[in-house]
Amino acid sequence: MTTATACPVHQGRDDRKSGALAEAHLAPQKGARLVTSFAAGRDILRSARVRQAGSTAEAVDLSKPDEISFFFLDGELHRKRRAAVAGLFAPKAIVTRHRVVMERTMDKIVARLQAQGSAALDELSWIMAVDVAAEIIGLTDSDSSENLALRVKRVLDSSIERKPGRLGNLVFNLKMLLRVSRFYRHDMAPAIAARRKAPREDVISTMIEANFSKKTMIMECLSYGGAGMMTTREFIVMCAWHLFEKQALRERFLGGPEEDQFAILEEILRLEPVASLLHRRAAEPVEAADGQTLAPGELACVSLRAVNTDEAITGACPYELDPDRAKRMKVNGPYLSFGDGPHRCPGAQVALHETRLFLERMFRLPGIRLLSEPTVSWNPFIQGYELRGARIACDPA
Repeated sequence: MTTATACPVHQGRDDRKSGALAEAHLAPQKGARLVTSFAAGRDILRSARVRQAGSTAEAVDLSKPDEISFFFLDGELHRKRRAAVAGLFAPKAIVTRHRVVMERTMDKIVARLQAQGSAALDELSWIMAVDVAAEIIGLTDSDSSENLALRVKRVLDSSIERKPGRLGNLVFNLKMLLRVSRFYRHDMAPAIAARRKAPREDVISTMIEANFSKKTMIMECLSYGGAGMMTTREFIVMCAWHLFEKQALRERFLGGPEEDQFAILEEILRLEPVASLLHRRAAEPVEAADGQTLAPGELACVSLRAVNTDEAITGACPYELDPDRAKRMKVNGPYLSFGDGPHRCPGAQVALHETRLFLERMFRLPGIRLLSEPTVSWNPFIQGYELRGARIACDPA
């Protein structure tokens, strides 16, 4: 089998921008078996015999499933919770409802950029990610979308700012209490009150109908918000960086149909998954491809970066950005970048659509240019990269 260093076309080519940083900082949970085979990783993620693990999943009290987020549930409880909101992420909802929000938000972003002349790319992508996620969740009754974005960011940043030790835990708990209280008071409470009077098609309305507790509603909103906002912000910036740098790829993106645009985005995501590790614990014996077996209680860590560059599924030159790869290899979608199985990211298609629209509109602006490249840093909480400091500019309107 041809290896990356023996690629017959581009010897040693590596188009990844986050690869070296990830290799230096990836930290599977202690005692976990690292899974790097695509086939084995997919089998494990799809298995009904594994349970959610990693992050804070192992510390969650599962005896009260009605009081915890869907993220930590498995089996029928998880399926029912996901099914209740599945329609919000369906292709029809994206085209008929969410696309309107994306276009409206992009109008706001374009106007701001043209008025200012330049802006931080991650701030613009954050606006898009927050507005779209807020519409799906139902957080549309805040004092302003900008303040909502700031409050959500502060809650999510609490885990990144956490320091070790008893004092660190105390400070973390106090920060979370204060920030979550502000988020609930200014963003969730008004939304809940509005939907009790007039339900809508969103997550909060669904939770009200199911009579969720206040605690569960907060956790559910933050789960959807964190996943939908943080990762999409980074993905938009990463894709923009690649397109700014690669003129031929940018021209192909702007000149091709949506199908080709999605192929480009999915290939970038294959190489640069925002989250890098997924942990699962075997509840029963698990037999996966390539001779991988898990004993009951054994912890597996599926490395999305490794499985996405497994030459058994990618073919030659796995680190080269090649939008035709998936079609050539008969792979449907962005490999395992959004996970797989019951816990596959519910907002995968939403993220791809808002990223495509953002880039489509941005790169058609007269005089659009990258003033400074982003700095790549590592977020140990999500085991993924963060891109900050990129500035873009365009001609005034």
